[in-house]
Amino acid sequence: MENEVIEFDIGLGGGCGSEEDGDGDDVLDEDNPCLVIVPSYDLEPYEGIEFESEEAAKAFYNSYARRVGFSTRVSSSRRSRKDGAIIQRSFVCAKEGFRNLNEKRTKDREIKRPRTITRVGCKAALSVKIHDSGKWVVSNFVKEHNHELVPPDQVHCLRSHRQISGPAKTLIDTLQAAGMGPRRIMSALIKEYGGISKVGFTEVDCRNYMRNNRQRSLEGDIQLLLDYLKQMHIQNPGFFYAVQGDEDQYTGNVFWADSKARANYNYFGDTVTFDTTYRSNRYRLPFAPFTGVNHHGQPVLFGCAFLINESEASFIWLFRTWLAAMSGQPPLSMTTDHDAVIKSAIMQVFPETRHRFCKWHIFKKCQEKLSHVFLEHPNFEADFHKCVNLTECTEEFESCWLSLVDKYELRDHDWLQAIYLDRRQWVPVYLRDAFFAEMSVTQRSDSMNSYFDGYVNASTNLNQFFKLYEKAVESRTEKEVKVDYDTMNTFPVLKTPSPMEKQASEIYTKKLFMRFQEELVSTLTFMANKVEDDGLVTTYQVAKFGDDHRPYYVRFNVLEMKATCSCQMFEFSGLLCRHVLAVFRVTNVLTLPSHYILKRWSRSAKSSVALEDRVADVINYYLESHTVRYNMLRHEAFKFVEEGAETIDTYTVAMAALEEASKKVSLAVKHDGRISLVNGHCRENLTRNGVRANYSIEDEHRSLACPLSEDDMDTKIQELSYQLDCANRKCQVYRANLYSVLKDIDDHKQQLSIKVQNIKLSLKDGL
Repeated sequence: MENEVIEFDIGLGGGCGSEEDGDGDDVLDEDNPCLVIVPSYDLEPYEGIEFESEEAAKAFYNSYARRVGFSTRVSSSRRSRKDGAIIQRSFVCAKEGFRNLNEKRTKDREIKRPRTITRVGCKAALSVKIHDSGKWVVSNFVKEHNHELVPPDQVHCLRSHRQISGPAKTLIDTLQAAGMGPRRIMSALIKEYGGISKVGFTEVDCRNYMRNNRQRSLEGDIQLLLDYLKQMHIQNPGFFYAVQGDEDQYTGNVFWADSKARANYNYFGDTVTFDTTYRSNRYRLPFAPFTGVNHHGQPVLFGCAFLINESEASFIWLFRTWLAAMSGQPPLSMTTDHDAVIKSAIMQVFPETRHRFCKWHIFKKCQEKLSHVFLEHPNFEADFHKCVNLTECTEEFESCWLSLVDKYELRDHDWLQAIYLDRRQWVPVYLRDAFFAEMSVTQRSDSMNSYFDGYVNASTNLNQFFKLYEKAVESRTEKEVKVDYDTMNTFPVLKTPSPMEKQASEIYTKKLFMRFQEELVSTLTFMANKVEDDGLVTTYQVAKFGDDHRPYYVRFNVLEMKATCSCQMFEFSGLLCRHVLAVFRVTNVLTLPSHYILKRWSRSAKSSVALEDRVADVINYYLESHTVRYNMLRHEAFKFVEEGAETIDTYTVAMAALEEASKKVSLAVKHDGRISLVNGHCRENLTRNGVRANYSIEDEHRSLACPLSEDDMDTKIQELSYQLDCANRKCQVYRANLYSVLKDIDDHKQQLSIKVQNIKLSLKDGL
C-alpha cells in the first residue's frame, strides 16, 4: 500500500497557554501561537502516513487527540549531523513521562506555589521523520493510554485544545473596551457560541489574553505618562516621580506624588489605603492610588502608581519608593486588597505597620465565590454579615464562624478556608486595637476606591487620564476648602449644657464634632455601675438602659485620667465612645483630657502653630470633680497608712502628721476653703477692708507671742498683697495676649489658605 499524503488547512490562532496550567515542554501562548486545525476528514493515525510539513503532522495528531480526549505536546527531536536540521520529531500525550522533582532550577530555591503533578508515564505517542522526498512520514504510533480519557464536553479544558479564534478576540476586545470583566465576557461568549465546549477556551485564557492585551497597549502609550511626569517636575520641584528600572524599557512600575500629597501625608499619614481595584480587569489602566482620610473624614491623596509589573519585587520597589517620597515615616496601619503578593511585600517594607485586608472587597468576592449558596440560601448573607460585623470578641466570632460553616455545609470550601486563615487581617474583632481613622468597625473605608470615583472609570484610556486626574484632584481640593470654610464660619448647635460638648465644638472639625456629639448625647441612655475597684483602677459595667445582656466594660485610672473600653472605639477611630463618656459623666469629669484629643481630628490639624498648651490649660481644671479629688486623696492615704504602720516609730510620726494635717484641714474648712500651700506651709487668704491679706499659720502663732501694732501689720499686708496682685495680673495679661496672638496667627493662616484656593479655582474656571 502506498503512503497516503494528508493535507490540512492550517491557520494561526490566538495564544491561550497559561502559567496556571500543568507542566508541559511545548508552551502554547502569545509568543508561540496555537494552531487552528481544520482537518479534511477524521482519520486514526497509522505508520506510513505522509505529511507536507512537521506542522501538518503536529496538527493532525492534535486533531486526533481532541476527538479521542487527551492533550498533546512536543517531546524529543533528532537533528541531522550534516546541517543540524530536524529530521525526526515525536509528539506525545501530555501525561507522558514523570516530573523530575530534583530539577536543578528548583534545587536551591523554595517553590511558593508548586504545580500539580500531571504526568503519569503514559506511552501514547506519534513519531514522524523526514524522507528524501521532503515528506514527513509516521514512523511510530502508540495508541494505548494508561489513564482515563476526557469526555467530549471537557475537551476544551485540555491545554493543547484551548484556542482563542480571531472572531473571539474581536469580541473580547470590544467588550473589554466597554468595561466588562472576564467573567461577564465569558458569559457572553458562551451564549454566543452555544455552550462552553464550543467556545474553545476557559475563563483563565480570557483573563490572560485581556491582561496581555492591556499590557501591550500600555507599552505603546507609557511615554505619554513619562513626558507628563517630567513636565510636572519641571513646573514644581516638589513633584516626585520614579520609574522602576530603565525608563527606555517600560518593564517596571511608575510612581508619582505632588507636593500637596506629600504635605497631606505629614498631617494624615497615620493610616493609608493602597487601592488596587483595577486588578479585577475591569479597568484598562493599571492605576493604583495611595489614599488616606483628612480631618473632615474626606479621602485625601498620598501618591499614585502605574503597575506594569505585578511581581513581589515590583511591589517591594513601589512601597520603598513611596516611603522615601513620604520622608521615610511608615504609617501606623495600611489597608489593601486581599492578595498574598502584596501581603508579602508589606511585611518586608513595613514590618511595624498593621496590615488589613479590605473587608468590603472580601464581601464582594464572597458573592462571586459563593454565588450558589446565595441563591440556595437567602439568609446566608445576613448570617455572614452578623458573624463578621456584629460579634464583640474573638471567642464569639470563632463560635459563630463554626456554626455558620456547619449550617451551610461549607467546612471544606477552599476559598472560605483561605479567608478564615487570614481572619486576623480583615475581621473587625481582631483589628479594633489598631488605628484606622474609621468611626465604626462596620463602616466601609471612604478612602478605599472612592477618591477617583466619577472620574477614572473602566473606559478611561491614557490620553484621557491626565485631564481627569487633575480634575479629580481639583474637585477634592475644592470640597476640602468648602468644609474648612464651614467649620471656621459656622457654629454647631449644642444639645447639652455640658462643658465637654462646648470644648469639643471649639476643637474638632464640624463633621467630627457631630460624630462626637452623637456619642455624648447617647450617654444619657446608658448606665455606668462600678463593679470592681483595686484602689488605682476602677472598672465600670456600662449598658444601655433596659439592654443589660450586652454590657461593655470601662477601666478608669483616676490618677492618670485614662480610660479604656472593651469596644476599643478610641483605639480604632481616635474618638471617645459613649461608654467612656458615660463613666466620665458619673465621675464628674467635665472636660476632655488632652490625651484624648487627637490633633489629626482638630481644626488645627494642618497648622504648624503649637496649640497643645492652650488645650491642656483648658482641660486642667478637671480637679473640680469631687470624685477625682476623693479618689486621689484615698489613694495617697492608703500608701501613707501602709508605710506608717510598719513600726512603732513610723506609727508615732504618722499620727503626729495626721494631727497636724487635721488642724490645717479644719482651718481651711473654717475659712471656706480659702487656703493655699506656699513652700509646704498652709497659707490663709483673707480679705480685710477690701485688701487680700496673706499670712501663714506659723505667722499667726508668732504674732501672738510678739504682737505687732495693728497699723504696721496692715501696712505690711497691704504692701505684699499689692505686689502679689500686680504679678498675678501681669501673668494673666501676658498669657491671654500670647494665646490671642497664636490663635490669630492660626486663624489668619487658614483664611489666607482658603482665599488662595478660591482664587486658583476662579482663575481656572475663567480659563
